[in-house]
Amino acid sequence: MHKGIWGALSATGLALASPAAFAAGPDGAQLVAWWGVPFAGLLLSIALGPLLAPAFWHHHFGKIAAFWGAAFLLPFALVFGAGAAWYGAVHAVVGEYIPFVVLLTALFTTAGGICVHGNLRGGPWLNTGLLTLGTVLASIMGTTGAAMLLIRPLIRANDNRKHNVHVVVFFIFLVANAGGSLTPLGDPPLFLGFLQGVDFFWTTAYIWPETLFICAVLLVLFFIIDAYHFRQKSERLIDELDPTPHAVPLRLEGKRNFILLAAAVGLVLMSGIWKPGVSFDVFGTPVAVQNLARDVGLVVVTLISLAITPRTAREGNGFNWEPMKEVAKLFAGIFLTIIPVVAILRAGEAGALGWVIRLVTGPDGAPDNVMYFWATGLLSSFLDNAPTYLVFFNTAGGDAASLMTSGAATLAAISAGAVFMGANTYIGNAPNFMVKAIAEQRGIRMPSFFGYMLWSGAILLPVFVVMTLIFF
Repeated sequence: MHKGIWGALSATGLALASPAAFAAGPDGAQLVAWWGVPFAGLLLSIALGPLLAPAFWHHHFGKIAAFWGAAFLLPFALVFGAGAAWYGAVHAVVGEYIPFVVLLTALFTTAGGICVHGNLRGGPWLNTGLLTLGTVLASIMGTTGAAMLLIRPLIRANDNRKHNVHVVVFFIFLVANAGGSLTPLGDPPLFLGFLQGVDFFWTTAYIWPETLFICAVLLVLFFIIDAYHFRQKSERLIDELDPTPHAVPLRLEGKRNFILLAAAVGLVLMSGIWKPGVSFDVFGTPVAVQNLARDVGLVVVTLISLAITPRTAREGNGFNWEPMKEVAKLFAGIFLTIIPVVAILRAGEAGALGWVIRLVTGPDGAPDNVMYFWATGLLSSFLDNAPTYLVFFNTAGGDAASLMTSGAATLAAISAGAVFMGANTYIGNAPNFMVKAIAEQRGIRMPSFFGYMLWSGAILLPVFVVMTLIFF
């Protein structure tokens, strides 16, 4: 986050005279819809910036996020008082942003320290096996971790083939998105739900049928497409043109990071199971001791990974911090600008976004789970699935206890829409662009933004329609 914003917030906090100023967040019923403009502006910037002005965006996305954060915080402080602005910012940063970034950093660092050297020979069975492995690992080590672990070996295995774009496209569908739907570790939206009180294994118990369906269908379709290309006489290049000949021995470097990944999983599990009832008050925001222990432990895991991983392993993966820097800066702005949107949605039909409530509510007042699935999914396709999940989580009431029980079908629709439809575009989920960039660096001519949407529209949308008829 931009230093100027943090400085202003710190000065505001020190100037407050009474701790009572921290006691409550904004009343959503008092907020007009215009307070959501900074949130919408930031998300549109994320969607259009890399497409319309890639060079400018690459150098200034942090400043753009800071601008939209300030565009909310400063007017909000003037209208509702510095205390309300300070409380909202502290709650967003301490309660949600820091745990979110700490977990992503731990998974990104440990997975980036595991390097698969050597080469396999890509074919329908091997490629389908690698995609299946990545799909399973995505819910264990996160879509980012699984994607970073397996995309380079998969590309090397198929770099002697004429048609390999479909391999990367299906990798994005499965490993970078659908596979991460079973645990909070898998995909950022589900971790946000976990931070809101959703049990760690809730998604495992309630979304596994949808996950099994979409993953099985996509794997079968991939095998058919890959086998068709593989049988063509012109498909495989001659050995002299193979950039990575099969004579290179296969080996795994940085294996100790698997232990650290297991530790990260254990820490998140611990924070969901061990609840001693002790918390610390940080300017009105309670921080449970188990969450503090989890985050400190994840920082330690990250530092240990950096210390014990061989340099050659990270070099082999082309590891750098740019993806995490982008995520950290952009989500700082997202978590701040979403404050009024969440407050308005919590106000229900009394809030300025009551039409959203009515859109996803049936005539009898019950949630329309089909609309929740598609509304969450379509917005996740073009914005970012983590904040979109949070928006509709709060639209459905924002109470994890009731959503996990009486509202289980609605929460399942929101979760499935956010995770599965994050694959519809390159900007739907953070690993999508990372995978695309790595593939292009390795010489694969990936589809353009709209070219990729032709793939997702032809393959994913029909699957989602069938899924709607079966499950929602």
